[in-house]
Amino acid sequence: MLIKLGTRSSLSSSLRIIQPRFFSYVADEEKVYASKSVIHPSAIVHPNAVLGEGVSIGPFCSISSSAKLGKGCQLYPGSHIFGNTKLGDNCMLMTGAVVGDDYPGRTVIGSNNIIGYHAVIGVKCQDLKYKPEDECFLEVGHNNDIREHTSIHRSSKSTDTTVVGDGNLIMGACHIAHDCKIGNNNIFANNTLLAGHVEVEDYVHTAGATVIHQFCHLGSFSFLGGGSVVSQDVPKYMMVAGDRAELRGLNLVGLTRRGFSIEEIRNLKTAYRKIFMCTDTTIGSFEERIAQVEQHEGLIHVPAVRAMLQSIRGSFAEDRRGICKYRCWNGS
Repeated sequence: MLIKLGTRSSLSSSLRIIQPRFFSYVADEEKVYASKSVIHPSAIVHPNAVLGEGVSIGPFCSISSSAKLGKGCQLYPGSHIFGNTKLGDNCMLMTGAVVGDDYPGRTVIGSNNIIGYHAVIGVKCQDLKYKPEDECFLEVGHNNDIREHTSIHRSSKSTDTTVVGDGNLIMGACHIAHDCKIGNNNIFANNTLLAGHVEVEDYVHTAGATVIHQFCHLGSFSFLGGGSVVSQDVPKYMMVAGDRAELRGLNLVGLTRRGFSIEEIRNLKTAYRKIFMCTDTTIGSFEERIAQVEQHEGLIHVPAVRAMLQSIRGSFAEDRRGICKYRCWNGS
């Protein structure tokens, strides 16, 4: 016990001797002054990396020659930035986080983002059509909270970009594959998995262990129940659940929380019933039911109803997958 205590005391003393270093330097023919920045002596920072004011780099981190870090960024121990990567102001990389890749392309992260423990952001995709010589891209907006063990991949080709918008909460162990387009203010619960080319609009909420098929579209304010396997589009304002996911009505809780008025919700309910729960046996086809709502004087002038109809119509375009299945109702 005395030996262990002595070793610990010696180690503590050694650590207290190590002091952070402050610096300024010139890189890429452009004067870059990194005042009041802190780099731990064990970190490896390429001399051509561009660091903003007030950057803090912890032990055993590494930063590539093409990296650019904005003001106030913090790298916790063992986090790494590779390749052509740009971080905006006040980003935080937790222990073990990896951002960027040495393959051709670029990763751009906006301001005020948190990259969680051991998250991997902006690396090459897992598409077999990917060619290592292609430049591929990832763009992430501002104010996102990307939690532990999440992976977000670059695009699969130089003509496309994986995009994540602003204000998203992406919980632990989620995956966003190549060429996805994620909007703003979405919540992806743990283990939500998005295949390639998925498009998510705004204020979408997925429960845990949700899986989304490639090329699907998730409309704004929709909700996906836990464990859902979504193989077709989810229209705006709707709720789905199951394997394979089926429509289960409107996301009434989400709409109320997001400030939709009682009148708007009442009109959306009426339109939903006429399309998906119609008991009028004289109106047979799905197309006829949509047309009836489009011609309804009291509904078609409601912006939310028009948006829902456009979302449904869009899902039946030539290159789309149609909407999730729904349960048929009759008058009996």
